[in-house]
Amino acid sequence: MTTTLRLRKREERRLLAGHLWVFSNEIDTPATPIRGLEPGAPVRIESATGRFVAHAYANPASLITARVTSRRPDRPFDATMLRERLADALALRERRYHEPFYRWVYGEGDLLPGLVVDRFDDALVVQVTTAGMERFRDEIVDTLAALSGAASILLANDAPVRELEGLPSYREPVVGAARDSVRVRENGLEFTVPAGTTQKTGWFYDHRDSRLALRPWARGARVLDLYSYLGAFGLNAAAGGARDVIAIDASAAAVAAANANAAANGLEGVFTAREDDAVEAMRGLLDKGERFDVVVLDPPAFVKRKKDLEAGLRHYATNAKLALRLLEPGGILLNASCSQAVDDTALARVVRQALPKGAAGLQVLETLRQGADHPVHAAVPESLYLGGSIVRLL
Repeated sequence: MTTTLRLRKREERRLLAGHLWVFSNEIDTPATPIRGLEPGAPVRIESATGRFVAHAYANPASLITARVTSRRPDRPFDATMLRERLADALALRERRYHEPFYRWVYGEGDLLPGLVVDRFDDALVVQVTTAGMERFRDEIVDTLAALSGAASILLANDAPVRELEGLPSYREPVVGAARDSVRVRENGLEFTVPAGTTQKTGWFYDHRDSRLALRPWARGARVLDLYSYLGAFGLNAAAGGARDVIAIDASAAAVAAANANAAANGLEGVFTAREDDAVEAMRGLLDKGERFDVVVLDPPAFVKRKKDLEAGLRHYATNAKLALRLLEPGGILLNASCSQAVDDTALARVVRQALPKGAAGLQVLETLRQGADHPVHAAVPESLYLGGSIVRLL
């Protein structure tokens, strides 16, 4: 039998407006205790007056105590609805992209909270991050295989958030054998993602459009690509006509893979990846008097929780100050953040305040957003996490 969770007075308004999360302090726990609920258990959400609000799954150990899965009173979330939403998400990507390289499922953006699926042609990498979605693990795998004919499906269930959900951490091939690498085709380039370098699902599809937007600004330019991972930004710059690209990453495996990707695309004469800490590399380049026409600054998330905001903004500021000092007059900075807690206003302020002495200001040339395969749920602002801009130093 499905457990009912009753909300405190007027706490249903955000859910009725379309949001998908219920926080622990919104639940009338004296009336409907959450302690003792099994993680991932299906629940029925009601208003303080007993009005049906939504079906959800719950986890009393999580600050987000329940995640909405259905708004139809007569139809709770089940395997049939799961299949329908996976098929709908696939149809959306196939409508937008001509090749099978994309994020197939983006959690709340596709009404599948706790599930992420990246597609690499006939290989799928799946992340399940919540106990509620974990209950559908077998159905997820079976449906993905049936819809795509995938020869390989890897469960990359090692995200730290699983620990908060009380779930084990593991990476396990569930269809086909484990692969040493997967391939990506993006913007006319081919990349190999070796298993040993894998971060999250292995590739960052969210910046596909940003990388394409960089190309015109890189024509004839000397480019510095920081936090380069497998070289995607730098190789897009090289393909756009850059005369010289230096890529910096702290991972030796990522650097080796980036250089191999350059060779595979015939760009090894333009692109060189080096192993180094990005901040230390920038300081060293400044000491040598090096300057660049374009600097790409796409660091990891410095702010993973709101309590880290102040310290994270200091990290963004340090990077921005060094990057701007490395630019030639009139140079271009691509500055990005994947920290959901850092909005565009805060990121733009960091860059403005990092201007070197004597600079007249910045021209904002383009704004950056996550790609269409990471659809933002209009009522869930948390589903928009990637931002940034391409600016010119005056």
